Amino acid sequence: MSKQFDVIVIGGGPGGYIAAIRAAQLGFQVACIDEWKNAAGGPAPGGTCTNVGCIPSKALLQSSEHFDHANHHFADHGISAKDVKMDVAKMLARKDTVVKQNNDGILYLLKKNKVSFFHGRGSFVGQAEGGYEIKVAGKTEESITAKQVIIATGSNARALPGTPFDEVNVLSNDGALRLGAVPKKLTLIGSGVIGLEMGSVWRRLGAEVTILEGLPTFLGAVDEQIAKEAKKAFHKQGLKIELGVKVGEIVNSKKGVTVNYTNAKGEAVVLDADKLIISIGRVANTIGLNPEAIGLQLDERGAIVVDGDCKTNLAGVWAVGDVVRGPMLAHKAEEEGVAVAERIAGQHGHVNFNTIPWVIYTSPEIAWVGRTEQQLKADGVAYKAGTFPFLANGRARALGDTTGMVKFLADATTDEILGVHIVGPMASELIAEAVVAMEFKASSEDIARICHAHPSLSEAMKEAALAVDKRTLNF
Repeated sequence: MSKQFDVIVIGGGPGGYIAAIRAAQLGFQVACIDEWKNAAGGPAPGGTCTNVGCIPSKALLQSSEHFDHANHHFADHGISAKDVKMDVAKMLARKDTVVKQNNDGILYLLKKNKVSFFHGRGSFVGQAEGGYEIKVAGKTEESITAKQVIIATGSNARALPGTPFDEVNVLSNDGALRLGAVPKKLTLIGSGVIGLEMGSVWRRLGAEVTILEGLPTFLGAVDEQIAKEAKKAFHKQGLKIELGVKVGEIVNSKKGVTVNYTNAKGEAVVLDADKLIISIGRVANTIGLNPEAIGLQLDERGAIVVDGDCKTNLAGVWAVGDVVRGPMLAHKAEEEGVAVAERIAGQHGHVNFNTIPWVIYTSPEIAWVGRTEQQLKADGVAYKAGTFPFLANGRARALGDTTGMVKFLADATTDEILGVHIVGPMASELIAEAVVAMEFKASSEDIARICHAHPSLSEAMKEAALAVDKRTLNF
């Protein structure tokens, strides 16, 4: 006999578990299905973000940054630290502990909110009297049914054609997070978020890192001025970034990986490395979902087709997060998950794609929200720009990190903030002020007139907002 629920959520990542919890808070009987396993075979909800993405990568970035500071920056503070060594095994163990704490925290939240958790793979069986029948294939197989189904199955790393991931020499984000030793030479294909973050981790620990990017521009989605500043900083650190390359044959052997490519000048290059990380994007994950059983529509890229409210072509079936259109960001998935749960309850769930922040957790950090200067130019929007360097910020000087700047873009007529772009210390935290401001249609003058604590990095936000009207207080 199939168990009946009001809402079934397939996937326990940021979009899925958040949707399940919100639906339960709204009074629905909710089931959440997730197949991620920990080393012991137990449940590990949290999806890619918690298990092989956002959380473990930040743990490694933090550990490697401590190591880098001890080796290169402690002396500036009068701290002597000689013969500093990194225990990679212990670093990875700490990362695994952080991941497990998040897994356990999600399980606790599901239980606290009375969400029934099913450990296994969820797939559609077909339509049923109670809505849709879902098979859960775990240690045992069982069937559950609900009138409302939210699909939040996330995404998988995109492989290069002809070069499958073996997670030994050719690595996805998963394998990049589990390297047992620092490679002498590390090559990355793709200069996106994963490539830059993982390249930064292993570069700090001593690897010689080369990043190959097919596009002629660096970080094309980032404001051009900010991207140039970031590239300059990465180059100074020792990250070798080659743009406009065309990757050819890749040979994977016991000795390592050889990448044959043509550089931007048209010259043939042979690059040998111990390990190769491929980070050329991600693809929607519908493996095993069996969408054909109910006639669920997918697009040409394999993503689930949804409208602006995350409704699919089937009544009562919704989809959120990486498995649908839009940016593949954990917080975007969370926003959609909450919105869908509220829409099922007859409320007006809200997601504003124009105020979703983006962050790259390198050093310097890169964060932005809204449109870039090149986008505004392309759209013919009259705008004003203001920048302020961290070099002139007292708190940044005290931190010993004055790299980068804050950049404000505002409408030339109304002064409404159209975009904020940051490269520098704590950019991931500073960007939240811009998100709030833009959500409430604030002007750059509003930010300029708000009192910011002194000394603080946030003063750079105030100064950049002042600079929109060619004013300044500290520079």
